[in-house]
Amino acid sequence: MDNSVTGYIRTESFLERLVRSKLFWSIFVLLAFSYPIYRSVNRTLPAPLPSYYKVPDFSLKNESNKAFGTADLKGKFYIASFAFTTCPTTCPRLMEKLKIVQKRVKGIGTKIAILTFTVDPEYDTPEVLKKHAHRLKANPYVWSFLTGSEKDLRALIVDGYKVPMGKREEIKGVVDTSEVTLFDIAHTEKLVLVDDNSNVRGYYSIDDDGINQLMIDVGLLVNRKYN
Repeated sequence: MDNSVTGYIRTESFLERLVRSKLFWSIFVLLAFSYPIYRSVNRTLPAPLPSYYKVPDFSLKNESNKAFGTADLKGKFYIASFAFTTCPTTCPRLMEKLKIVQKRVKGIGTKIAILTFTVDPEYDTPEVLKKHAHRLKANPYVWSFLTGSEKDLRALIVDGYKVPMGKREEIKGVVDTSEVTLFDIAHTEKLVLVDDNSNVRGYYSIDDDGINQLMIDVGLLVNRKYN
């Protein structure tokens, strides 16, 4: 319709003028990009993890029958676990959880290690541990299985990591309706996070919440160290 005939002249609204303004879009782009930067610069990082105990230096044998200990962990963070290959109760579940942990730490590379200390060194020789590691598809560059004398292991586990290591005990069980005698050794299911200076930084259960918290804390330690 011809505005000159009707006498009606259309005027732009404030919003239309604003959208057409180059100044508006310049300010919009500036704010859109600067806010995330402001958030990242001013964000509050979680408090550092507590430091509990210093793990004493140690040297044991790994699944390849080679010496392995503190010297091999220089500059690494690691997750310590405790088990034995003939464990009839909790260890199978623990090993499955550690397989998940092994996958989840893959992106950290050589900065992290997983250690499994046997609590049954009499049976768990390097040869036995090597077969066990193979069954679990453990990456030898990340996950090591360690054995040694009972005296050395007990001192390290009980006095160093501050977790229990019991004696071998007979237990009665039923397999295919037949009663059998099994052997169990009391030990912790907890995973222990240790930093690159051999300090214990946390203890974690192997349920989903515990594993997730472990992964968060590993990330915090590594990022604070290398960023």
